[in-house]
Amino acid sequence: MRAEVQNNVDAIAKSVALLKRRIDWETAPHRLEEFNAMIEDPTLWDDPERAQKLMRDRQALMDGIEGIEALERDTSDNVEMIEMGETEDDAEIVADAEAGIAKLVETAAEKELEALLDGEADGNDTFLEINSGAGGTESCDWANMLARMYVRWAEKRGYTVELQSRSPGEEVGIKSASYKISGKNAYGWLKSESGVHRLVRISPYDSAARRHTSFSSVWVYPVVDDNIEIEVNPADIRIDTYRSSGAGGQHVNTTDSAVRITHEPSGIVVTSSEKSQHQNRDIAMKALKSRLYQMELDRRNAEINAAHESKGDAGWGNQIRSYVLQPYQMVKDLRTGFESSDTGGILDGNIDAIMASVLASDASGKSRADANDG
Repeated sequence: MRAEVQNNVDAIAKSVALLKRRIDWETAPHRLEEFNAMIEDPTLWDDPERAQKLMRDRQALMDGIEGIEALERDTSDNVEMIEMGETEDDAEIVADAEAGIAKLVETAAEKELEALLDGEADGNDTFLEINSGAGGTESCDWANMLARMYVRWAEKRGYTVELQSRSPGEEVGIKSASYKISGKNAYGWLKSESGVHRLVRISPYDSAARRHTSFSSVWVYPVVDDNIEIEVNPADIRIDTYRSSGAGGQHVNTTDSAVRITHEPSGIVVTSSEKSQHQNRDIAMKALKSRLYQMELDRRNAEINAAHESKGDAGWGNQIRSYVLQPYQMVKDLRTGFESSDTGGILDGNIDAIMASVLASDASGKSRADANDG
């Protein structure tokens, strides 16, 4: 077997070993048996929330076990095919099996990253807010570009995207927009996107074709599970209703259906303007509880979630990522040093590699902190 292929086999074995440690491989079969016994309990669904959590935990463990077993089985099968092909001097069999192993390296790496999404709320759905910052018309257009990027990313993953509220820019783009994105590990993936995003380009709105720098902020927080209790004192909130407008201020509603909730102690403001007043009130309250839950997560994980707490103004000095379209093409994450010249692909939603770099960096930092504590 060629050295390159052997290196790939070794890389898969390393990933498998990490995945096994992640799910405590030695006890996994016993824990799965316990889960299977619990779901046979006829009284299980007397407590739907407990039952749903148990089913989620069981499925996650099953997925982990099956994923590891599939990696080991497929790697072994391909190695056997290579050995057979070399014995029979069949170059086509060898080439196919080597390609299979190369693909398994990618699969193993993806599963490693998924395994890092084990935070308290990583598996939850998520809210995503985008706000234009310094730069006027330019930043409103940039905020709209970011909104499209995240919607495209979510759609490619098969996630469900629901627009919660949208405030159009005076000329183009958006002043702000809020989405609910639903799917496995939606929050875990998107949490690294919180912060200020900076765009440098030749402005399409400048007749002199000058270079402009624009800023927009992104804020990500998890949708609170039904089994997580967040109490909000009615005396701490102010609820306002107002008339919402569509793009460009058109199609003004005849009733005050949009809802804005202000949480006085924290200063958090959430809005919803896409449904009836009753639905908007419900959506906004859920968003408020999620924001308060995010604050609690931040408090408990100050170092890991520093980006959430230090969002700052959407302007110079606070950005987490720069997108340069002129005079050269480059996207750079300022936290990890990740760089890519594929600006078109990234703005079309191909941001997994950037997210992965932040996830890996956060996990490395957590590991070092854990080691230091020990």
